[in-house]
Amino acid sequence: MSNDRPFHRGQRLRRSPGIRNMVRETRISPGTFMFPIFVSHGTNVREPIEPMPGISQLSVDNLKAEVDEIGSLGIGSVLLFGIPESKDATGTGGYASDGIIQNAVREIKNAQPDLIVATDVCMCEYTDHGHCGILLPDGEVDNDTTLPLLAETAVSHVEAGADIVAPSAMMDGQISAIRSGLDSAGYTNTTLMAYSAKYSSAFYGPFRIAADSAPQKGDRRAYQMDPANGREAMREVRADIEEGADIVMVKPALEYLDIIRMTRRISEVPVAAYNVSGEYSMLKAAAQNGWIDEDRAIIEVLTSIARAGADITITYHAKEAVALIDG
Repeated sequence: MSNDRPFHRGQRLRRSPGIRNMVRETRISPGTFMFPIFVSHGTNVREPIEPMPGISQLSVDNLKAEVDEIGSLGIGSVLLFGIPESKDATGTGGYASDGIIQNAVREIKNAQPDLIVATDVCMCEYTDHGHCGILLPDGEVDNDTTLPLLAETAVSHVEAGADIVAPSAMMDGQISAIRSGLDSAGYTNTTLMAYSAKYSSAFYGPFRIAADSAPQKGDRRAYQMDPANGREAMREVRADIEEGADIVMVKPALEYLDIIRMTRRISEVPVAAYNVSGEYSMLKAAAQNGWIDEDRAIIEVLTSIARAGADITITYHAKEAVALIDG
């Protein structure tokens, strides 16, 4: 039987929602999400973060309810950021055995033993100057003095029960220093997730409000990457893998999908991508103004990150995305 209308093979696939789902090339699932949590000092704290609707600072005593919900949704892991009661020049709250993150890890592991807990290893939340390392008198960051403190911080987190340590300070040699520190302490099997390609980005603004970690003077361009550079990112990724990273990360995600793709092509270890605070806040603001379909936009964003090559997506959308995943 003749048919004058040209037939395209994709037409039947597009017509049937069931078949579209069956042949979908990129799939996202709750188990690939890592949900960031901001842990605050004090008790009974659930403080909404103004530029990040739906996200709050939580005190340790409120973590059980939070991670119980996360566990019930099938989300695979959380990433913790601490907001200490006091700060000093050397960030001692970051590596204190009774620090905010150490106590948070213990609380979460008591509540949800199977939930994977990752911890941010940096000094910016704990230093009174807001930089990611120890400062020299001239205001420059002292890379080499910072390294042993990062290693000490990582070890203290693992002693408390952390499954993954995620150094974000962008100090040269930090992966090697932390790997050595963990091995020396007997934690040879601890997973190390490196912020390998962490760009100096304008999209971190809401996070710095959430974590109270904005630099008091200067900025972090000297130790974060130039947004114009891609080949440099690949050098950083390779170096981190050689130093012992088990997972490499690209941050931010949406503005650097090409970097995620490049990383996927050269990396034999899993690739994570951080869908950062500014990306989250922009989508929320547009949705609140009725400019976009929020539900569709969330899935489109998370799918694009996975399609670019990310195995793990760190995202503030994790909880709401679970209900939106089709199939």
